Amino acid sequence: MILRVALPVPLRRLFDYLPGDVEPEYGWVPGLRLQVPFGRKQMTGILAGVAESSDLPRTKLKRIGTVLDEAPIISETDMQLLEWAAAYYHYPPGEVICLFLPSLLRQGRAARKSTVPLWMIAEQAAELPEELQRAPKQLRIARLLQEYPEGLSPDILSAHFSNWHTPMKALLEKGLVKQRRVSAGGPIRKEGPPATMELNPEQREAVERIAAEFGKAARFLLDGITGSGKTEVYVELIKSVIEAGKQALVLVPEIGLTPQFIARLRDRLQAHIVIMHSGLTENQRLQGWLEARDGSAAVILGTRSAVWTPMKNAGLIIVDEEHDPSFKQQESFRYSARDVAIKRASLIKIPIVLGSATPSMESLHNALSGKYRRLVLQQRVGKALPPQMATVDLRNRSMHGALSDVLITAIREQLTNRQQVLLFLNRRGFSPVLMCHHCGWTATCPRCAIPMTYHKQRNSILCHHCGSQAPAASVCGECGMAELVQVGYGTERLTEALGEVFPEARILRIDRDSTRRKGALEQMVEEIHAGEADILVGTQMLAKGHHFPDLTLVGIIDADRGLFSADFRASERMAQQIMQVSGRAGRASRPGTVLIQTHYPDHPLLNTLIRQGYHAFADVLLEERKLTGLPPFSFLALLSAEDYDDKTPVTFLNEARAGLRQAGPDLEIMGPVPAPMEKRAGRFRFQLLIQSATRAYLHNVLRDWCPALENLDSARKVRWSLDVDPQDLL
Repeated sequence: MILRVALPVPLRRLFDYLPGDVEPEYGWVPGLRLQVPFGRKQMTGILAGVAESSDLPRTKLKRIGTVLDEAPIISETDMQLLEWAAAYYHYPPGEVICLFLPSLLRQGRAARKSTVPLWMIAEQAAELPEELQRAPKQLRIARLLQEYPEGLSPDILSAHFSNWHTPMKALLEKGLVKQRRVSAGGPIRKEGPPATMELNPEQREAVERIAAEFGKAARFLLDGITGSGKTEVYVELIKSVIEAGKQALVLVPEIGLTPQFIARLRDRLQAHIVIMHSGLTENQRLQGWLEARDGSAAVILGTRSAVWTPMKNAGLIIVDEEHDPSFKQQESFRYSARDVAIKRASLIKIPIVLGSATPSMESLHNALSGKYRRLVLQQRVGKALPPQMATVDLRNRSMHGALSDVLITAIREQLTNRQQVLLFLNRRGFSPVLMCHHCGWTATCPRCAIPMTYHKQRNSILCHHCGSQAPAASVCGECGMAELVQVGYGTERLTEALGEVFPEARILRIDRDSTRRKGALEQMVEEIHAGEADILVGTQMLAKGHHFPDLTLVGIIDADRGLFSADFRASERMAQQIMQVSGRAGRASRPGTVLIQTHYPDHPLLNTLIRQGYHAFADVLLEERKLTGLPPFSFLALLSAEDYDDKTPVTFLNEARAGLRQAGPDLEIMGPVPAPMEKRAGRFRFQLLIQSATRAYLHNVLRDWCPALENLDSARKVRWSLDVDPQDLL
């Protein structure tokens, strides 16, 4: 008997070992963790299979060390999913299979759940003392605990509050709360019956059609305009799944969207929810993983990596904002969480729901071709109406910084009516270029050869691609003149310009810089809902998922960046961003308005989007993609190579291309060419794009080609990667 073991090493193969002296209780079943000798060290691997023979002589094979699990830690279906992912993305199987496990399990930690602290209101705090009015955060925490008499765990408290430990300690000292430790995995029940919401006919039909397919491998595209209540459809479906004794997996694109999603689920369900994302500690990830695996967690809510979370009784998978590019991993193992989720649902024969107000071209094409069942939500919930959209022609127009006179007038009107305004600019910092007015010199990143962004608050220049930073210069680095000017606008500069025009307004800037501190985003969202902000300035962090009832005006500062790009997906991304951020306006009883500033108001794609809507725009784009043979009407793989020397990547890619010349006429090869961003973090980057009209043919070619790439001498001199179904060509 030969044991085939997957190890987390960058080699496209499994490793053969002989069994040890002790056989596991359930036999040599794939999915067991094994401690094995590898070189001069011990490694934790996963048993991937059993064979009768090996390519190596038996005398060359080592015996395994310790068997770490009594029973397989990875189920048979999950092993099938991992093997499919390794084959589809042509990635070393050991690294893919071991990725399924939390870091602590990969290190050999026992797969046991630990206890967790639970905070609850004390009996004597049925009525809270008046003195808490002077400690608002303590008061809010105490009131939340009153709603959950069985107690709340630290992760749930963190989802509601930032920096809750100090006020909680004060409440503990006052005898108003108490703490006990319990086994992880218990349901968190709210005081009283769960909240309910009446579904409209469109929502009800969507729920009924999806629920009718429980237990089957059905694929649904929930295509609903912003504000149409897709979340309510999700909640009703999850409720039905839990009542049937099953589990639901919900994927969201941003960590920042999880707290409000949790709050809605808590109001509607009495079930245990675990959160899985990169912001958790290693122990939190392990405990959530184990609770999902043993079935005690009814709902698993997380970002991209949560797609690998095991489920004992899987019943439904939901991918919210399925179009979002953050579902695609852009480094190392370049998988799409959306596509992995689709395959997973198919393997375990459960429905999957892909939800979006702006579906990707791939999903729309699959719906039109009958691969997905399309459910349309065309009405906003309640009395809310879709916002009115209009362009603002910036040519020859009076401007105050990045603000047109039209937009300033509209903002002033909303502030007079005590309504909130959102200004969207997907560029952080003060200005994207620091330039010498005398000679034209610009502050450039020495590692990326692109302009560095000036950040006024920290008086520094930063490269947003490699992270390089330096103090902002006071004189030109070329001519020595003190005539440096800031060119262009970021969120910092836009906030400053707004302060000059509206000095009395409360302006809140929300971007990666202002929300760096843990809990900062949640606190800002609380302030917005409490009416403590008048004007919101934000990047894509505010573009999706948020519901602000008092927000009635959205201004898009610069809509032109996506109209002209080397990436064929740029116009699709532009349209999705515009529609998503526009959807924040007018979600309650008051109508919403969207003003889009542009220098190209006559651009046909922009006009189609604004006048006819996203789906008319998508029809035009799909027809364009069909004529040009671009995805979803073809399939791509991108081979990238980079090195500190600009010649070695080209040598490697030319040798790689030579291995493809015999592939046949159904394959189109483009390159090697420099990447659109040729230099990054000191390395020169080049690409080879492979395109085929059929997916199967492309993968047949890649299956034979990838092992050959590893054997090239030039492959050892560069850093290279293969990206199947690339979402970003930059």
